[in-house]
Amino acid sequence: MEEYIARFLREHFEKNLDTATKEQLYEALLCYTKEQTEKQPLQTASGKKLYYLSAEFLVGRMLNNHLLNLGLYEQAQQLLNKYSTSLEKLEELEPEPSLGNGGLGRLAACFLDSIATLGLNGEGVGLNYHFGLFRQKFEKNSQREFPDCWIQPQGWLRKTDTVFPVHLGEISVLARMYEADVTGYHSDKRILLKLFDLEQTDESLVKNGIEFDKTDIAHNLTLFLYPDDSDEDGKMLRLYQQYFLVSAAAQMILRETKERGYLPQELDRAAVIQINDTHPTLIIPELIRLLTEEGIALDKAVRIVSKTCAYTNHTILAEALEKWQRSSLEKAVPQLIPIIEHLDRRAKALCGIPKTAIIDTQDRVHMAHLAIHYGFSVNGVAKLHTDILKNSELSDFYHLYPEKFHNETNGITFRRWLMLCNPPLSRLITRYIGEGWKTNALELEKLLQYREDDDLLNALLQIKAEQKQALAQEIKRREGICISPDSIYDIQIKRLHEYKRQQMNALYAIWKYFQIKQGILPPRPITLIFGAKAAPAYTIAKDIIHLLLCLQQLFESDPQVSPHLKLVVVENYNVSYAQKLIPACDISEQISLASKEASGTGNMKMMLNGAVTLGTMDGANVEIYDLVGEENICIFGKSSEEVLRLYQTKGYSSKKICQQDREIKKLVDFPLDKRLLALGNPVMLRRLHRELMNKDWFMTLLDLKEYIAAKERVFALYENRREWSKKMLVNIAKAGYFSSDRTIDSYCKDIWKL
Repeated sequence: MEEYIARFLREHFEKNLDTATKEQLYEALLCYTKEQTEKQPLQTASGKKLYYLSAEFLVGRMLNNHLLNLGLYEQAQQLLNKYSTSLEKLEELEPEPSLGNGGLGRLAACFLDSIATLGLNGEGVGLNYHFGLFRQKFEKNSQREFPDCWIQPQGWLRKTDTVFPVHLGEISVLARMYEADVTGYHSDKRILLKLFDLEQTDESLVKNGIEFDKTDIAHNLTLFLYPDDSDEDGKMLRLYQQYFLVSAAAQMILRETKERGYLPQELDRAAVIQINDTHPTLIIPELIRLLTEEGIALDKAVRIVSKTCAYTNHTILAEALEKWQRSSLEKAVPQLIPIIEHLDRRAKALCGIPKTAIIDTQDRVHMAHLAIHYGFSVNGVAKLHTDILKNSELSDFYHLYPEKFHNETNGITFRRWLMLCNPPLSRLITRYIGEGWKTNALELEKLLQYREDDDLLNALLQIKAEQKQALAQEIKRREGICISPDSIYDIQIKRLHEYKRQQMNALYAIWKYFQIKQGILPPRPITLIFGAKAAPAYTIAKDIIHLLLCLQQLFESDPQVSPHLKLVVVENYNVSYAQKLIPACDISEQISLASKEASGTGNMKMMLNGAVTLGTMDGANVEIYDLVGEENICIFGKSSEEVLRLYQTKGYSSKKICQQDREIKKLVDFPLDKRLLALGNPVMLRRLHRELMNKDWFMTLLDLKEYIAAKERVFALYENRREWSKKMLVNIAKAGYFSSDRTIDSYCKDIWKL
């Protein structure tokens, strides 16, 4: 490594390791790592190959991940330390690929890491977004969106010669394939992430922030992830984008199938396609169409594709179970309409239940219904989520196809979320239980034998203190806010959505503010940290960010409050920021309305790093509770059954709660207080107040008082440092179940049969 980098610096910059800049060292190390990566042969197998189709792959920075997986991390670290720099400083120079948004995309990235680590023959397939979702900036206590320019000539993407034509309505475009390598941990082979890009993408279309001409689909398809669909042009653009992905993917899969020696009619023997959420569902009719062009009869093509595709459901939210007007599909993909109509007739003939129709009475085409009828598997992503699908949201389908339903609880790759982001904790664990946990995460349970070991417990507290100090420095540098490492770090980092209830956390902050103003001081300072992006067209979500930023300013400017209570909203939350936040977390906020969070993975990452979960019995929180026991988690709130009953009976009214409870009304009314109105936008604050008072679809106020009590309770428990360190230990030891290696192994056995 040293010899290569020294030679690279001489030849390219006429520098040596002593005189090179950080930028030059980064380029040299990048080229070395790429070369070592590409030396690994691609994973191949004669049997079935997995294609993991997803609209998002939130891969994070890739340099350190490759170094770790290739066994070169410590060598690179020692080399750079020898020349008075660090791997961490070089890593900061790497632009983060903006190919995803939240948990869906990060899950897909973790899955690819595990597929490679387990030596499976598979690859990811997605789109190459030039500007991602957006780069978030805060101005006047509000979110602003700008293009996230991450693609560089010297990066991880390789342009290939592979091009496929895609027909979108009345125009045709070319899909160019790019590749990025994915290495497995100590694996001798690599797999690929394949990303399709519009051959003629025009970045100059973007003029003001992230505004662009949504009608120019010949040049805009791969500019942004999830373009604003609040108008008809935006809706059509999303549809065009989805078909662009699946058309290119289907052509590639069929071509590879033939190249591997299979006939088109043997597709189900050659390939398995995992549809990650509903976005890539049109792969089903597209593959059927392509098989018929190969001379295969329509009904036979349907049978083949139905044995090839599997569907993962990630939510019960209606907005995410995509439905397209038939007229929109007729405009965007007229070639698929006869096939979709045929599939609809077949489904209706099979069961005749209106709720399972692909084309409903309002002429809407249901993507989830299409995937369930014509895939061989449908899975939820946590035990509770799958139970809700079976017994409530998709019960008609479950009665029709019980054999298709599986649960595959989500997981995370411990390589990134412990070994890379928290090396001191990783080294401590290894010192006590050896290296085995790195490839078999269940071995973390060996830590339980040390529950009374003061040396280990004190070491856990010391590492957490060091990580909190590091985060305090990072927040001071990036956000300009000083936080105390001795305070409790209470962290809620996830996509901004009402069901995740960041607004409930904000109401707690207001309650605590009132307490402090009354002279009731907490025994220890509290730091509430948020990280989130709100979708550009999601008005209420942006209003919640606005409220949080106004509270941040209010608390910071009040000398009576600031020493005891801080609220920090980190700007442009992403994977890299998460890697700094998660190791420092004391209390993990997982407070979604029960029944709404399919799984969550942030809860797993924070648990793995020794945080204690404060949450509802929702998503994977249920399984965390079962694993760690009630004494090592703090649970509050109504159950999923109670919540579903309230929806069914229309039994929830936020207005009624405010009328009956003066204390809650005082909190809800605070956005209208002159102190906040002086800091913020009155229109946004009043709109959020109306939403909470009159609608509150995700029942913020239902659990509010119980949430405040639970939060105060867990803060009190934190003060017993030895008992808290035991809670940390148990959470780390029990996190092994949530390894993505376990999840992928389960997919492989239950669904893919690789």
